[in-house]
Amino acid sequence: MFTGIIEATGKVEKIESRESNIDFTLSSPFTEELKIDQSVAHNGCCLTVVAMTGNAYKVTAINETLEKTNLNFWKIGTEVNLERCLRFEGRLDGHIVQGHVDKTGVVDSIENRNGSYSITIKYDESAEFTTVPQGSITVNGISLTVAESGVGGFSVAIIPYTWAFTNMKNLQKGDVVNLEFDIIGKYVAKLLKSQNAIK
Repeated sequence: MFTGIIEATGKVEKIESRESNIDFTLSSPFTEELKIDQSVAHNGCCLTVVAMTGNAYKVTAINETLEKTNLNFWKIGTEVNLERCLRFEGRLDGHIVQGHVDKTGVVDSIENRNGSYSITIKYDESAEFTTVPQGSITVNGISLTVAESGVGGFSVAIIPYTWAFTNMKNLQKGDVVNLEFDIIGKYVAKLLKSQNAIK
């Protein structure tokens, strides 16, 4: 369980293919505090630490994860948003984030609004995954509030701190981002869908 509040960014140091899986080695400011079998969200994708060496640690992405996320686009040097799992002893500053990416979206536009930024993202909408204005959405692991919502797309407003502290500043039009939709909204959508099927 995560909150969508990014702790730090890490850097991809090594990429190794193993059959249909990929091992990623990353460096991070808090590697020394990690342990084997710990869950860490990488651009919102929950991956398990499987090895550690010095300031670097290794995670494995299986084929199912690679098909649903933007991890296939990672290269040596890619900057990745990182968040360790939630500890139930403090405030929940973002929203409930599972670290299970639902699908990817594509950056449609980035607008500098004199200090803040507006980013519009397009995705293949379905009855299961939708957004609402002022609702919660996770983009590359960042808990954000939906500013505007339309069919197959939404926009978010990015404050200067989030822009500078995360990998948002690296995004360009056409980039693929990981999306996790609000868990409460997903349950509501599923309930409505099952009720409509019964009628």
